[in-house]
Amino acid sequence: MTFRRTALAEQMAHQLLRPSFLDTSLRSGLFLSGQRRVGKTTFLATDLIPALEALGAIVVYVDLWSQPQANPADLVHEAIRKTLKELQLPGSGLLKRLKEVTNLEAGAAGFKFGFKLADVGKDDGVSLAQAFQELIDQAQTDVVLIVDEVQHALGSADGDHLLHALKAARDAINTRPGTPGHFLFIGTGSHRARVQELTLKGNQAFNGAVTNEFPVLGRDFIDYVLTQVGPQLGAMLPSAEVTEAAFRSMGSRPEELMKALNVLRSLPPDALPDEHLPTIAQSLGAAAADVELQKVEAMGPLAEAVFSRICSIGGDVKGVFTGEALKAYAAQIGREVTAQEVQGIIGAMTSANLLMRVKHGHYGVTDPFVEKAWMNRLQADQLLRASPAGDAPRLGAGKGN
Repeated sequence: MTFRRTALAEQMAHQLLRPSFLDTSLRSGLFLSGQRRVGKTTFLATDLIPALEALGAIVVYVDLWSQPQANPADLVHEAIRKTLKELQLPGSGLLKRLKEVTNLEAGAAGFKFGFKLADVGKDDGVSLAQAFQELIDQAQTDVVLIVDEVQHALGSADGDHLLHALKAARDAINTRPGTPGHFLFIGTGSHRARVQELTLKGNQAFNGAVTNEFPVLGRDFIDYVLTQVGPQLGAMLPSAEVTEAAFRSMGSRPEELMKALNVLRSLPPDALPDEHLPTIAQSLGAAAADVELQKVEAMGPLAEAVFSRICSIGGDVKGVFTGEALKAYAAQIGREVTAQEVQGIIGAMTSANLLMRVKHGHYGVTDPFVEKAWMNRLQADQLLRASPAGDAPRLGAGKGN
């Protein structure tokens, strides 16, 4: 299933590369936030990047979610080096495409840089400002760096240094009189609060940059899907209005919508699709979160206790190793707990992309959708304990060590 958002991508590309006076603030940086699996990465790859390249921009893309345990700075530097290397090769696809769109004459035989590519990003090597400036001067066009799941750069000193280096590159290039191109930075992320933090906190490199909600798929997508599945569903085809409402209830996630429509197809022919689809959507939405929650449960009661504390406190959580926290874990699971054990559990949940380090010693839940689902389960557990049937099973209880 391929649904293109060409008009939206072209509009965004023009705002970024051919900005009106009101859009020039986008050159300070653009940050887009939206839940996981709502189509951000697909939109970037199939729509926005091609639209930017059609206007002559050189686009560097890196997904920090692809290797969550890797140093974010290493991933970005490697993506930059890969692009520069491709532009050095006379017959590369990137160089050919650039020549076709921009009528580039200089660098037709491959770009020549006054630095070694291996030195890009090193402390004693070439700065990102210098690397991008040489690239723009030779290409005579704009360079756009897109970092997907950018909030992962918040968790380390290296990530912080990377963002400040990118900000320095932006300032050095975009303030030059008569610059032949601009450097633009786009960051996307699945955690609204942490993406916004990158532009709202005074100590952040991109403080003051533009933050927007990622535009989720709308009614045109629903109409497209129903047209595609109509021959398979026949009489079980739901109305567009009910389908759109079900889609929203599942977090506007295309994969979940397709699952729901497949369930409809398996119902008896006399079933009413508009009556059943909302219930199916509700069940699938909960099941999607359950997949992640089961990862926490599989790690044992201590993991549940730590995860619950981080969810309950919310946001920028530091007190996961304090004496108070250790006593709370011990009371919940029925044995003593050491800080080393907690560190190991947090490391395992970070590796599983359940938690992310916001900064040194501070952790938060990676996916707000999962965080909300866990809190709903905690609240349900509390209600059960308060009810006459208070001996019902509880999260993190009765599972031993």
